[in-house]
Amino acid sequence: MCIPLAGLNPIVLVRILVTVALLACFGSPASGTWRSAWYPEDWTAAFTDREGRFLHDFSYAGYRSGEVPLPDVQGPVVQTVEDFGADATGQKDSQPAIQAAIDAVAKRGGGVVVLPKGLFRCNGPLHVTASNTVIRGAGPEATRIFFTSVPERGWSDHLQLRGSLREGREVVMAADAPNRAMYVEVDDASGLQKGDDVAIGWVISPEFIAEHHMTGTWTSFNGRWRPFFLREIRRIDRAGRPHRVHLDVPLRYVAKVRDQASIRVMTGYLQECGVESLSVANAVDWKRAWSRPGVHAISLRDARDCWIRNVNSFESPLSEAKGYHLQGGGIVVTTSKRITIADCRMEKAQNRGGGGAGYLFHISRSNEILTRDCMAVAGRHNFIQNWDFGSAGLVWLRCVSRDGRGYAFAADPVGYAGLCEYHHSLAMACLVDSCVLDDGWFGGNRHDWSSGAGATVTQSVYWNTSGKGRIRSWQSGNGYIIGTRDIRVETSMASRFAEGTEPEDRTEGLGQGGSLEPSSLYEDQLERRLKRRATDQP
Repeated sequence: MCIPLAGLNPIVLVRILVTVALLACFGSPASGTWRSAWYPEDWTAAFTDREGRFLHDFSYAGYRSGEVPLPDVQGPVVQTVEDFGADATGQKDSQPAIQAAIDAVAKRGGGVVVLPKGLFRCNGPLHVTASNTVIRGAGPEATRIFFTSVPERGWSDHLQLRGSLREGREVVMAADAPNRAMYVEVDDASGLQKGDDVAIGWVISPEFIAEHHMTGTWTSFNGRWRPFFLREIRRIDRAGRPHRVHLDVPLRYVAKVRDQASIRVMTGYLQECGVESLSVANAVDWKRAWSRPGVHAISLRDARDCWIRNVNSFESPLSEAKGYHLQGGGIVVTTSKRITIADCRMEKAQNRGGGGAGYLFHISRSNEILTRDCMAVAGRHNFIQNWDFGSAGLVWLRCVSRDGRGYAFAADPVGYAGLCEYHHSLAMACLVDSCVLDDGWFGGNRHDWSSGAGATVTQSVYWNTSGKGRIRSWQSGNGYIIGTRDIRVETSMASRFAEGTEPEDRTEGLGQGGSLEPSSLYEDQLERRLKRRATDQP
């Protein structure tokens, strides 16, 4: 039906135009759904509103940028029990046998280390350092590995998958690269080639610190070049000057020549490795667990295109563990990219004190990490980004967080509320999508805590979040809370956590998350990107 607008009463005309605008942004009463003003039906990654606000394309997170399913590696297969004599009763130390099986797979150039149904005791850590290695159990309820040792130093792990990342040639950028750019410009790209893994970063300069109002707060990395974005070169245009280096994932922030922005070639990633279908425990006696912070059950370090799926924690069979699952941490991902953590459950940490303890799902200095359909129970910070600059493009999809709680010391009888959080140094363009938070999530100016964490997050989104907890969000620059159910939201600029983070984060559809369209931002963006890629291919 067409309505003739000419001659209408101005007040009526304004009402019609406002109604049309609301329907365009939020859907119609008949449909029962609404859309975000920053995510219209015709959204593209270039969409920006009149105030310069936009949502990043988060769809690049995960194994191989989400473009293929997680692999089902079939072989070659090494049997830990039959071939190397691992003990499936949990009575004897199986660490030497399992490690021998891992080493045998490495010598063959890759394969599957099979742990059958049973309980496996390991009195020391396990190390995976060769690409194309998969450790596979018969299911979380069937295959269980428990570790009995406490590392001699903190920040160590029991099942370690680790590459050996090295920085190579540096190429200085010739011009500033804008936020969301798919390329950077350099005077001479002769030392670079298609397929190179690279890091794009810059020096933490006084000017960079000052423009974020962090002078005197950010101190740990001042004057040092930090790798912000871990990328792969897709192609290089050398026809003119400057040369253009095209990337696989857009930038998440402006990279400035002022800050000595450059590209550095990176080598030594661990690739195509996985841990799947088993359970882990490393809880010990209470005093020993509190003697070391930062101990995780599983770690992925210096890795790309790897995964952990269908992995749970379980109650340690050690009597002195008294029902706990973990000494401190569950799964940690560090200096890695394009990783998927899927269908995992970590819970019941012993050490939930300071210094990095009690992090059940922990990400540091990594890009495009997808944590989906995971549950964390009874850690200090159940899901957390932590330490240093360089975390970007992290996505938590349909995750559940419960009973987060921290303790000041081992005998603390009360403790304090422990939320999931952005913990350190300006995590960029991250997404909490369709998660249930019965404790909550924090991001803001932490001031001098944690060696000067300061402003911890920017340009990130809480999308369709529910639960009994709270979102406490004070992002540096722009931040977004879009579509909630039940959960409380705190964004007031009167908070001390808001200092230097202006403007106030934008909220939209609070209490209306159940009718938000689409229900998952990540999955909708991924579907759009893959359709666009298929259309663009010859």
